Amino acid sequence: MGKMTHIHKIGVISRTYRHIERYRQILTVLFRYGFGDLLDALHIGRYVDIALPKKIRREQERIAELTLPERVRLSMEELGPTFIKMGQILSTRPDLIPMEFITQFEKLQDKVPPFPFEDVKRTIESELRAPMDAIFQDFDETPVAAASIGQVHRATLATGEDVAVKVQRPDIKKTIEVDLEIMFHLATLLEQNVDAYQIYNPTRIVTEFADTIKKEIDYNNEAFYIERFSRQFLDDPTVYVPKVFSEATTPRVLTMEYIDGVKTSDIDRLEAEGLDRSVIAVRGADLIFEQILVHGFFHADPHPGNIMILPDNVICYLDFGMMGRIDRQTRDEIVDLVVAVVRQNDAKATDALLRLTTQDVPVDRRKMELDVSDMTMQYIGKPLKEINAGRLLRQFMDLVSHHRLQIPPNLFMMVKAITTVEGLGTVLDPDFDFVGSATPFIKRIRMERMHPKRVAADMLNSGAEIIHLLKEIPGAFRDILKQAKSGGTTIKFEHRGLEPMQKTLDQVSNRISFAIVLASLVMGSGLIVLAGIPPLWHDIPIIGIIGFLGAGAMGFWLLYSILRHGQI
Repeated sequence: MGKMTHIHKIGVISRTYRHIERYRQILTVLFRYGFGDLLDALHIGRYVDIALPKKIRREQERIAELTLPERVRLSMEELGPTFIKMGQILSTRPDLIPMEFITQFEKLQDKVPPFPFEDVKRTIESELRAPMDAIFQDFDETPVAAASIGQVHRATLATGEDVAVKVQRPDIKKTIEVDLEIMFHLATLLEQNVDAYQIYNPTRIVTEFADTIKKEIDYNNEAFYIERFSRQFLDDPTVYVPKVFSEATTPRVLTMEYIDGVKTSDIDRLEAEGLDRSVIAVRGADLIFEQILVHGFFHADPHPGNIMILPDNVICYLDFGMMGRIDRQTRDEIVDLVVAVVRQNDAKATDALLRLTTQDVPVDRRKMELDVSDMTMQYIGKPLKEINAGRLLRQFMDLVSHHRLQIPPNLFMMVKAITTVEGLGTVLDPDFDFVGSATPFIKRIRMERMHPKRVAADMLNSGAEIIHLLKEIPGAFRDILKQAKSGGTTIKFEHRGLEPMQKTLDQVSNRISFAIVLASLVMGSGLIVLAGIPPLWHDIPIIGIIGFLGAGAMGFWLLYSILRHGQI
């Protein structure tokens, strides 16, 4: 996976046939969804020749009615696994892309056909270094689920345990690497040629995606997440975590206990099996709040397909590929925000929001405080049971986005997880009090913050940091003096916004130089013809003819270059 970790070093697209063909596929799809003008601005023709079919031009008339985020989502769906996965990952990154794109990317789903069993067998035997018959006494060749990265089969180990085996798609690593190289090349051209997109830092988006996808296609990471999550609930009988069989798990194969439960979305079966929907709703809320506010490590994708209900209303989580982390300081600040909202303290609520987010531009605090006040006034006098946590959190997200604040990825994943669980709880029990379920955890955290041991530990940590800082100051000051004395201290001035002007001046100077050379060639060839210098062809010097032909070719090339860039 070395290419992914060093993807930012790739400057020019590889010229292998595989790369060029894939590049053409990507460009064709982008043309189809109305990005032709953008690709023209990237001067993409220098790298790949592509002819746009008339059929695509007709389709563009229909696509023109769609919004930009919709067109990006549709193009990702058509471009396949890497782009679908990129959209899904970016749907949790409001720090990288605008909210209107996130709303569209949340709709992306893996709709891919399963790959043949022969490939499954080859991958398993290669990864586990043993014949399948020696590992499994039974293996269902038909997958129970298929996604862009891999698919899941039901099987029985040689030792008798029923398992679910997740197997990675063949060559998916190479496919992702090629797509990442092309993505990075396009992102680099975008930054170099289109100023409006520089604010989004496209190369950073691709680099961050490369780092994330690298972790996701290594199933050992998911196995680690499962084991860590399991340790959090060892003594909790209301939750069950599937067992991982490490002896049959590698970066491309994940073997875990098969769970035969009832999906939370299957209301009829829940009723038929005598399971208590209101108890499940309460337990689901308690578990998500415990994961976030107590442990700081939570399941970030708790949709109905990833939660099974076992006998006695026990909740079992599946698919641990997407997990979130919230550190203790962030948990404290979340509690401060909730308490400030409940107490209608707009100033403290604004403070908490500013601490939870990052700012690239100055914030109008007065305006933000007024917006917080307008929002919280809607909930004055309402009982907790009537407050929709998902709606409240979305309002906060809109407010933060309006003030151009950036939400950390894990915090956004937390919001999505809470919203998903609340929606699920409301379906299970329309009278479910989701916000009320959070109250005990908030009180617990507030009490823990005031505990003498916690206060003493915080003071000790702060004192240690101050001592460490004081120790570093003399050495740092000494280094500064040494650099100043030796002339090593420099002040750097950087002019921003001059790149387009510099690029234009370079083009103008190049064309002037080219024109001077062209004129010199014409004049020199004319003198040679007049002088009659041999060898001759029909009494005309051959050297002069060659000079005129060369000058003509150069003249046509210069004219074509000017017309191509729309300037004459």
